[in-house]
Order: sequence, then structure tokens, then C-alpha cells
Amino acid sequence: MFRHPWIFSGAIDVRPPELAIGDFVRVESDDGRFLGVGTYSSASSIAVRLFSFVDEVIDEAWIYKTIKLAAERRKLLGYGPNTQTTGYRLVFGESDNLPGVVIDCFADVFVLQLSTTGVDRLRDIIVKVLEDQFSPRAIVERSDISVRSEENLPEVSEVLRGEVNEPVEFLENGIRFLADVINGQKTGFFVDQKDLRARLKTITPIGAKVLNVCSYSGATGLATAFRAGSVHHVDASQAALDACVKHHEMNKEAKATYSTERIDMFAYLANHAEESYDVVLFDPPALIKSRKDTEEGKRAYHFLNRAAMRIVKNGGILVTSSCSHFLPEADMAHILRRASVQAGVTLDVLDVVYQSPDHPKSIYAEESSYLKSFICRVRR
Repeated sequence: MFRHPWIFSGAIDVRPPELAIGDFVRVESDDGRFLGVGTYSSASSIAVRLFSFVDEVIDEAWIYKTIKLAAERRKLLGYGPNTQTTGYRLVFGESDNLPGVVIDCFADVFVLQLSTTGVDRLRDIIVKVLEDQFSPRAIVERSDISVRSEENLPEVSEVLRGEVNEPVEFLENGIRFLADVINGQKTGFFVDQKDLRARLKTITPIGAKVLNVCSYSGATGLATAFRAGSVHHVDASQAALDACVKHHEMNKEAKATYSTERIDMFAYLANHAEESYDVVLFDPPALIKSRKDTEEGKRAYHFLNRAAMRIVKNGGILVTSSCSHFLPEADMAHILRRASVQAGVTLDVLDVVYQSPDHPKSIYAEESSYLKSFICRVRR
């Protein structure tokens, strides 16, 4: 009724016996009113993912029009060719009326991710549309995600068109970055934190000593390096730390000195308790990936944030993020409140930054809102 793009299995009364996973279906209410058109799955709790609330055929022309509309939205945001931001998300699933589809752009290389059988069947059409609209140098598929196993789909990671032999260079608000579209996490780079990086480029105190925990490729730490005195990147992956070095070398105007340390985030924070840093950046992987992980994940967020607070100098800044939809902003604030009391500090919230608008929040699907970063001053 209110255009939520998911219909759960328990809400379905009648299913035609010939229905197969991935089929497009026309959904009606029990009184015969048309509700929408989408793809069906008997393997997921989400039985239908709706593409349209108009009674129409989802074909190549429809997909062409939908991706064109998504591209126009990004252009309005200032993203795209010949701009200062050539790395961005072109299609964000349900928020762009393409449930199960993610497309990231890194300059002239496009990365596609398909999570359901329904859109897996549309692969060739989507690739053709991307070629027709954008003529990319290469199209890479990074559907190597565990959720595909729900529908017995194999994980896929391959170059579909063109050739890519090395990380792809792109711009984000004028900063040069590399996306490892073949071997990197997710699609090769976390473009959803671009607004946080832009904020840190201006709010970082001059000459600050910065710690970047869970650094991955160091992008957020690099954003502070334009004002900071030093940045120390901590990650469990040597490949990620090598990327940190490359990013600093590519951006000579970021004058801060930098260093790297390969260590697990739990071990690092457990072994450091002294007030050592002016700015601590903490952006862990999702610790709550499903509802069943909620309590254990909350305990982990609490422990890690409390430990991070202890190493921030009086008057310094803690930047802490969560990319889990299953941890709402209010719950994260509650965790920070409890942790701050136990750590003996007061947190003054300077800002809360969300996912960048190329990952649009849909008013029809609250699940599209997932990323939040608290920027806090720490007082003792």
C-alpha cells in the first residue's frame, strides 16, 4: 500500500504452482487490486522484490530508462565524468528501483553486483545497457557475496567486458584514490563514506596526531592528512596497508607523515590504554549482519568504542562508524553513552554523518538507511 519494495513470504496467500525462483510476478491484494511487479523467491524470507508499482513489463527498455534516471540523479549530485568525483554508486538496489542490483563507477570502469536469481537472469541486459549508455572501458562483476547462497547461486568474480589488470584510479572530491575492483573488498572501494571524508578534511585540527583503526585502504585517514601532522593506519590486512601507502604517495599535497601497523582491531585496542591521539577514526566491518547477531554485535561495539575513547586525548576527536542497518542510530548513541560513562569521559557530538547521497535513502524502505558516523569531542 505504501510502496515498500519487499513482500515477505508470510504475506502471500496464493502462489501459482508453476512459479520458479527468479520469475517475474504480478502481485495483487486479496481483493484484486494491483500492487506491483517484481521477482519471486521461495528460498528467501523476502518472497517478492518489487521493481515497479505500475503494471508494466520489466524489459531492456525499462532497465535502460531506470539506469538512465539513476545516472541523472548522480549528475545532479555533482558526480560523474569530468567532475571532481568520478568514483560513486550509480545504482543502489531498491533505492533506484533495481532490487538486488548494485553498480559502482570508478572513472571508466563499472563494477556490477547481483544478489538474487531474478537479477542474475538480467545480467546480459544490464551489461548491454551499461555499454550502450556509458561505453565503459571495462565492466567487472563482483557478485562474490554470501547472500547468493540462499538461492543456490554461485559466487561470481570476473571481468565481463574489456580488460582490467590493476587497481583503477578515480577522484573523490578532488582526492586521488585507487579501487581494487578485482581483489578488493566488496566492489573494490567504500564510496559510501565520501561525505565523512569531506567533513574530516575540514574539521581535523592542524597538526593533529591521528589513529585510523580498521583503516582498510586508508581513504578516511588520508582525508585527515591534509591538516594532520601524522596518521597511523592499523589493519589486519597487509594488502590494505599497502594500499594506504599508495594513497599517500598519490596525494603529495596531504603533508602529514604516515605509518602502518598490521594487527587485529581487538588486539590493538586491548593493548593500548594511554591517551595518545588527537583524532581516532574507528570504522569496523559490520558487526551485526543479521538480527540474530544483534546482542553479540552490540557488546562488540561497546567494548571497541570504550577502548577507543580511552586513547583519545582530552579535547580530542573520536570518529566512530557503523555500517549495520540492524544497529539504528538511536541504539548506537545508547552504546556510546554507556561506553563513555564507563570510560570516564563526556562526548560532545560535533556532527553525525550518513551514507553519501549516491546511496540514497528511500522513504519507502527504511532498510536503505544503514551508515552513520558520530564525530565527537572527548572531554575528561
